[in-house]
Amino acid sequence: MSGEKILLIDDSPDILTHLSEYLKNEGYEVEASTDGEKAISMIERKCYDIILTDLMMPNIDGMEVLKYVTQHSRESICMILTGYGTIKNAVEAVKLGAFDYLTKPIKMDEILITLKRALEFRDLKRENQNLRNQLKKKYKFENIIGDSEKMHQIFETIEKVADTDSTILILGESGTGKELIAKAIHYNSYRREGPFIPVNCAAIPSELLESELFGHEKGAFTNAIRTRIGRFELANGGTVFLDEIGDMSPNLQSKLLRVLQERQFERIGGVKTVKIDIRIIAATHQDLKVAVEQGKFRQDLYYRLNVIPIQIPPLRERKSDIPLLVHHFLNHFNRSKKRKIEGINNEALNRFLEYLWPGNVRELENIIERIVILTNNDSITVQDLPEKIQTLSRDEQAPLFEIPEEGISLDNALNEFEKKLILQALNKTGWIKNKAAQLLSLNRTTLIEKIKRQNLQRPNS
Repeated sequence: MSGEKILLIDDSPDILTHLSEYLKNEGYEVEASTDGEKAISMIERKCYDIILTDLMMPNIDGMEVLKYVTQHSRESICMILTGYGTIKNAVEAVKLGAFDYLTKPIKMDEILITLKRALEFRDLKRENQNLRNQLKKKYKFENIIGDSEKMHQIFETIEKVADTDSTILILGESGTGKELIAKAIHYNSYRREGPFIPVNCAAIPSELLESELFGHEKGAFTNAIRTRIGRFELANGGTVFLDEIGDMSPNLQSKLLRVLQERQFERIGGVKTVKIDIRIIAATHQDLKVAVEQGKFRQDLYYRLNVIPIQIPPLRERKSDIPLLVHHFLNHFNRSKKRKIEGINNEALNRFLEYLWPGNVRELENIIERIVILTNNDSITVQDLPEKIQTLSRDEQAPLFEIPEEGISLDNALNEFEKKLILQALNKTGWIKNKAAQLLSLNRTTLIEKIKRQNLQRPNS
């Protein structure tokens, strides 16, 4: 034993003496009290790993001690001692938060096994809490990499909606980080202590997705040999993330609509209504408005999901974030792969800025990982890049601007184009403003004024 502290409470001095001596010999630190009121005073002053209390005592009984522990000393594990005549009360105590109960006369081997289980439970509980704290830190929205105007708008939206229960629809191309945004919302909400359950609606065959979401009863269909709990039940008190919601079948769409409206459903083959308390975040790379017009997606479900839409821009529309992302992934893979790649030279970074990134942030992350593993250089050079980026030519790129059907603001487009050109010049010259001004055929003072107006900042400066 590592000296775990135990408080024994029983109005029988003989039981306390016998039990205290035995547990001390087993390596525990033991204190004892014959009085419930005195025991509560001891708990106020000191934290105990385990509190083992008799149930039936004069004045303040074991149930009152249990209530105090669950309210004021949640790190402690409370266990109940009881005679056979009060087992019913002991079971009630377990329902109120006691870890377990032991019957008198006390069997020493039984108490040691139960103490061991209780301490393992405590350690597991602490480990789970640490993991939750780490997840919360990892998915703080401030840790999502991006300094572009569009990403700042997304951060502001997350901050406003995270701690609400509103349904959110995340829109964006594959690889833009939709699940990362969903996790940021969950771990910054009051549901952070509850589970985050992701479901990829496109990856699970439609005939299996219903069982995956709603669960099924034993015998509901062939091979249903036992009752299965679905993702909605597992997520009770937390968040369900329905990725690629646009691939869901019409039949399941109608059932999902009921979950959104009533927060209840029945398992497949079941008649009992299951009520749930969950938040739903959905995501898709598809244009759901077009899917509605084509009859592939229910209009009423679309409006239920689209309470708060979050549109994640593709990486080609937030290229000013590429240097930040490169350095972030480089630091990450240097740590995980035990490498020491110092950075990326300007020529290689410029190729990254010219590339259109059809796979978005995920593609960039994969390329940086591959380079970190394979390169023999101290920093990333053009020779380390994939051939498709090394041999990039302007003819292979998409048009500089694609005018959408709803039209475009020429002023905004020209402003964005100017910003991209200035960033390219600055990155190409290592942010030496004289050289960047020469590349752009500008006076240095004119360039500085434009940098200030565009609010451009050097990465990590």
